[in-house]
Amino acid sequence: MSEISIIKFTIMKNLILTISILGLSFNQISAQDIHQSEVPSVILNHFQKTFSKASDIEWEIKGDLYEVEFETGFLGDDHKVLYSRDGKMVRHEEEISKNSLPKSVSSSIKKSFNGYRTDDIKKITENGKVFYNIELKNYSQEWKVIFDAQGKILQKRQD
Repeated sequence: MSEISIIKFTIMKNLILTISILGLSFNQISAQDIHQSEVPSVILNHFQKTFSKASDIEWEIKGDLYEVEFETGFLGDDHKVLYSRDGKMVRHEEEISKNSLPKSVSSSIKKSFNGYRTDDIKKITENGKVFYNIELKNYSQEWKVIFDAQGKILQKRQD
């Protein structure tokens, strides 16, 4: 190996190491796991009052928001809730079954995605509005589609 090749190899190795360290550092900055005792009482009280049967609870700080992921029910339905520092629920995302979809959303799926099966259905409540984020699959395609509560397609992208 020539001296130039060794120098190039060393530079590349150091560059890869630096990028890896920066990536891990950024991940730590963007979201930080915290213990329940570190959650402000106004948030914790609101959470416990609203979701008294929650289990498998995990808290994180994401910027100015507190995020809690947990499960409810016999089958362990997944939930994710974001709270502002003053204890207001900003967003609630919950896993639901196909049978829990409003008829308007089911009809829209049947009309626009006939022959597709639903997968990973989430009901999202944000700023008083309800949306449904649904993965739709058939033998050759997969779509991620967001519907409003009336069944109108707000966004769709092929996955």
